[in-house]
Amino acid sequence: MELIILGATFFGFLILGVPVAFAIGLSAICTILYEGLPVAVIFQQMMSGMNIFSFLAIPFFVFSGELMLHGGVADKIVQLAKNLVGHIRGGLGMSNVVACTLFGGVSGSPVADVSAMGAVMIPMMKKEGFDTDYAVNVTTHASLVGALMPTSHNMIIYALAAGGKVSIGALIAAGLLPALVLMVCMLVAAYAVAVKRGYPAGKFPGWPEVFRSFAAALPGLLIVGIILAGILSGVFTATESAAVAVTYTILLTFFIYRTMTLPNFLRAAAKAVKTTGVVLLLIGVSTMLQYLMGLYEVADFAGDLMSKVSTQPWVIFLLINVILFVLGTFMDMAATILICTPIFLPIAMKAGMDPVQFGMLMLINCALGLNTPPVGTTQFVGCAIGGISVGAVMRTIMPFYAALIAALMFVTYVPAFSLWLPRLLMGYKG
Repeated sequence: MELIILGATFFGFLILGVPVAFAIGLSAICTILYEGLPVAVIFQQMMSGMNIFSFLAIPFFVFSGELMLHGGVADKIVQLAKNLVGHIRGGLGMSNVVACTLFGGVSGSPVADVSAMGAVMIPMMKKEGFDTDYAVNVTTHASLVGALMPTSHNMIIYALAAGGKVSIGALIAAGLLPALVLMVCMLVAAYAVAVKRGYPAGKFPGWPEVFRSFAAALPGLLIVGIILAGILSGVFTATESAAVAVTYTILLTFFIYRTMTLPNFLRAAAKAVKTTGVVLLLIGVSTMLQYLMGLYEVADFAGDLMSKVSTQPWVIFLLINVILFVLGTFMDMAATILICTPIFLPIAMKAGMDPVQFGMLMLINCALGLNTPPVGTTQFVGCAIGGISVGAVMRTIMPFYAALIAALMFVTYVPAFSLWLPRLLMGYKG
């Protein structure tokens, strides 16, 4: 009965339009009151969930991404991408994919990525005669690479939701190859649509210009190398790397590029504070929900239910992907990770999947939800920039969905994509 109350109240609040964080908290409160447990349990679980040292990485990574977004780094990355691949058919579309991948590496946030790249690339593509739906779809899907990059705060959330079963350093190394796979899939989709619609190719500016734009963008791109090198060498921990990222970004935008202004700095700080507050609230209320799910053995119940469908690992993994996709259509990425990881990680591990590999599956699948209504945050931002309705974009979204799903299947069924680099660079034994 308790599980029915927990599930019914949670989905009921969501249907009524209550924000996810409050829906989680209210459903947990309803269940605790029904159980007759002390109300103090609510606050104890919230505080224990948020009072974790490793969570310091979240505000730092968020702040670093906002500084990159408001500090003029995007323009240099866009120029490098245009010079590299702009001469291919549908050149601006290809440039958009590469630029989103590169900026995702320094921002670690799909929303920041689509905001920065979309503001530059979508108007540029429209001016050059590309259809708006194509420009928006390319930008919003390619920006999802940011969720897999070393600066991604969602990796930190997953590592802590996994309950200490996975190393943050291993996750950071594991994300690089899936990010490359996702970029290649997006390039294929962008090129295929460009050929079908007859979009033109640009002109190659020559290698000297490519090298000049690379030199200009290199200081911004170095943030990924600094984080990886520092963690692998043991100079700083994964948590400390976030503070290093902020320090480097401030030095970069104020003293190297000299593109940061005081109003933009304050704007970046305010947005980082707001985002951190939202994430920590989600973490607190999700800890309450995780406590109840552990109390009522939800993971065991879900595992038994899935085993009745099939005992084949590939079927179990497919079912997990489908469930995560459905949940991701109406829940934010952080909420999905916090709620679903304690349920599905034990099931996936029992079926033979490594927790690092499951983290990559979780991040890509939840990122897919960012581009799916009704809660598709990156899609809403891209449509707002492009001045086009979500419905118009959805009508031509399938090639890009197919690319995302292809990348997801590669990561789900080929463990080497997620585990090769952690084993090579860190001696990971998973």
